[in-house]
Amino acid sequence: MTAEKVIEVKSLSAAFGKKNKLTQVVKDVSFSVNKGEILGIVGESGCGKSVTSLSMMGLNQQMTVTGQVLFGKQNLLSLKEKQWRKIRGNEFSMIFQEPMTSLNPLFTIGDQLTESVTIHKKISKKAAQQKAVEMMEIVGLPRPAQLLKQYPHELSGGMRQRIMIAMALMCDPKMLIADEPTTALDVTIQAQILKLLKQMNEQLGTAIMLITHDLGVVLNVCQRVAIMYAGRIVEEGDVKTIFKHPKHPYTQGLFQSIPTLESKKKKLYSIEGNVPKPGSIKKGCTFAPRCPLSFDRCFQAEPPLYKADTGQLARCFLVEEGGEQLEKRIAEGTTS
Repeated sequence: MTAEKVIEVKSLSAAFGKKNKLTQVVKDVSFSVNKGEILGIVGESGCGKSVTSLSMMGLNQQMTVTGQVLFGKQNLLSLKEKQWRKIRGNEFSMIFQEPMTSLNPLFTIGDQLTESVTIHKKISKKAAQQKAVEMMEIVGLPRPAQLLKQYPHELSGGMRQRIMIAMALMCDPKMLIADEPTTALDVTIQAQILKLLKQMNEQLGTAIMLITHDLGVVLNVCQRVAIMYAGRIVEEGDVKTIFKHPKHPYTQGLFQSIPTLESKKKKLYSIEGNVPKPGSIKKGCTFAPRCPLSFDRCFQAEPPLYKADTGQLARCFLVEEGGEQLEKRIAEGTTS
């Protein structure tokens, strides 16, 4: 039985600048999220994760965005703002990364929590407040009835983050983008929030796109993962497969950078070089200047996403070779 796609992103690109001089920040990104699935999006800061999510939500008007974001039968990128307001915060919601700037300091927590549900669900203010209290209890906030009357500056950073999560869940969305949802939270609350997201995913069938730097979270929470580098997806597939058999050299570098108990006495591995500035690499693979396995072809042409023998997609010419030869080259750390 084919999984039901809640959202499908096709050839999404985002660029800033004038028409005659555009700089690509996100290039040709394609993926889908199925009903009841959590897709992890992983990559270094500046790789295009947040730009991708904001473009999907129609919140990147200052950039030139092309491609398709199919939500049901609608291409969201073709909608006008009036049409967006019926979907955004209702069927399609987002937990923003920075609660300090996402909450309005002039309105109470209660006003901000109840706004979307009263607009989209057409319920009374009293019913909306009761819903807000229930959601605050779910995300572990103490004294929810009292918090409704307070302002953002009266709450700690962790409490504001949980308010943002409660706000995103108020209308029981079909699709949820969670951009670093556990930032600034202590370990206990992180576990609670991740458990909540997983429960929503399993019980309500909510499709979730989870943006994170934490590979441990991806392994424990997500079913599939997409690895981004310099505005492109470089590897995508089943979580367990990619963690066990990473094919792209960048993915391998990320995994090698994770500290372990066994490696505590050794120098922590790091990928050499820096993430390239947007638009600075005009030709070839964007990871080639930092890649220990790169060869001449890598600097001449950009590889497409190849299907590896283990099932995932990887944007690397070495994957085209496949099988034992690729494994041997990776193990040796050379392309000779």
